[in-house]
Amino acid sequence: MTYFILQDIFYIVILIILSIPLGIYMYKVMAGQKVFLTPLLFPMESRIYKLMGIQADKEMRAKEYAFSVTGFSSIGLVFLWVLQMLQGILPLNPEGIKGTSWHLAFNTAASFVSNTNWQAYSGETALSYLSQSLGLTVQNFVSAATGIAVLFSLMRGLILKEKTTIGSFWTDLTRTTLYILIPLSLITALLIASQGVVQTLSPYKDVVLLENGAVQTIPLGPAAGQIAIKQLGTNGGGFFGANSAFPLENPTPFSNLVQCLSLLLIPAGLCVSFGKAVKDSKQGKAIYAAMLILFVICLAAVTFCEQYTAPVFDDAAASGNLEGKEIIHGVGLSSLWAAATTAVSNGSVNSMHDSFTPLGGMIPMFLMQLGEIVFGGVGSGLYGMLAFVLLTVFIAGLMVGRTPEYLGKKIEPFDMKMVCIIVLVPPLFTLLGTAAAVLMPEAPSWLTNSGAHGFSEILYAFTSMGNNNGSAFGGYAANTVFTNITGGIIMLIARFAPMTAAIYLAENLACKKTVAPGEGTLSTSNAMFVGLLISIILIIGALTFFPALALGPIADYFTTVK
Repeated sequence: MTYFILQDIFYIVILIILSIPLGIYMYKVMAGQKVFLTPLLFPMESRIYKLMGIQADKEMRAKEYAFSVTGFSSIGLVFLWVLQMLQGILPLNPEGIKGTSWHLAFNTAASFVSNTNWQAYSGETALSYLSQSLGLTVQNFVSAATGIAVLFSLMRGLILKEKTTIGSFWTDLTRTTLYILIPLSLITALLIASQGVVQTLSPYKDVVLLENGAVQTIPLGPAAGQIAIKQLGTNGGGFFGANSAFPLENPTPFSNLVQCLSLLLIPAGLCVSFGKAVKDSKQGKAIYAAMLILFVICLAAVTFCEQYTAPVFDDAAASGNLEGKEIIHGVGLSSLWAAATTAVSNGSVNSMHDSFTPLGGMIPMFLMQLGEIVFGGVGSGLYGMLAFVLLTVFIAGLMVGRTPEYLGKKIEPFDMKMVCIIVLVPPLFTLLGTAAAVLMPEAPSWLTNSGAHGFSEILYAFTSMGNNNGSAFGGYAANTVFTNITGGIIMLIARFAPMTAAIYLAENLACKKTVAPGEGTLSTSNAMFVGLLISIILIIGALTFFPALALGPIADYFTTVK
């Protein structure tokens, strides 16, 4: 266990060290300040604006910003939907893979446009190189950029005074993609390709096995580029069906470290960016601390459960739960990845979560059910956490009889309505989707397991879709008409309803005057507030999901053979 603790500490230290300069850099980019890449990329940025026919400094109100977000995403949804169905007659398809069904294409398009990357298929058998590259990889970039853009619009709402505009979506989208996501993805792709992650347009290769002379087909493809952005953009869709447990997607301990760091790097850095944007680094540190504390608690819990709560059988050594895990990762690195990928809205996996112990599998599930705010998705995680911050401030204000304030802005009824949409929509549709699936007569035939574990598989699936994560327990037959359509709709609503609310919240905050702090103003940057914020998050999560968890993983634990 000591070894697990040391490797987790090493990971967290490296994450903090890397996130601080990245956060400062991202703030400068989004504020329009010069950075070291400006001489190289500014001419390209200007040409993009000219090609799009927009003015970089023309700001938008909430209605126009939200319409641009949803309109742009809708075009991407339709394009990706059609591309998958027609891939059989399009180029870059050396294996001759046929087009997908209309409902699977819809689900996949909704999944990648919403930054969920839930997959009801195996990439190497269902999608062509063209669909993977032009369809999925492009959406990995722009869906991540959209989340960061909306976050910065909310940041502007908090710092602007008596203004009705919150920036330009097109400018935010372009700068995020050009200055942040593409450079980071190039670096990450080169690092993991050096470890053996494939990046080629060559057809699949047949090899003869030395042991028995059998022929095995090795899937190939332009994987490294997609894997880099899937991790950095908290997208998570695997190029191959086995995701980051597949040797050609994650072959070495170093590639595992690079990819696992990539999961949290941008969300953690955005906390630093927030502190810079509001000109109070303590505010960013407080949110960073709350996220990090929750992450460490959950990481310790899942690691403990996987090491010590697995069934022990006669004449077998107690070595932790290694079922469904790659030997090179073991319990420690598998638990670290599981906590990281569900803390953020990523969903990539390097082990089979369905094979985790009941309580070990419950922790990643609960991390998603908190609303993907423990660092969370790029952009969406922090604006989700800011919604909880405003909720905490509001509750604290009610307790002492004061008008709640945050960063000098009074929090009023309209603000709380938007906060409620951000906080409550994902759990609402998680539970509605789970209930609908359980009531379907075909539900037992979709499951590998029955009883409490079977219910856990359904709950995990809709938790993943309802919280823009994309990981899966496995054991649930997801490629059905019901799940593809229902899940696709849930993913779109759970992404764009809170996102639209965040945009309107930004405008409402920007319109307000700032008030000077008084003697009774609640500090939102000290240890007491961090503790209160964590308590509010855990209470809401527990009240919302404890009954479902009691029927699933908790019941599964008490009925598992010891």
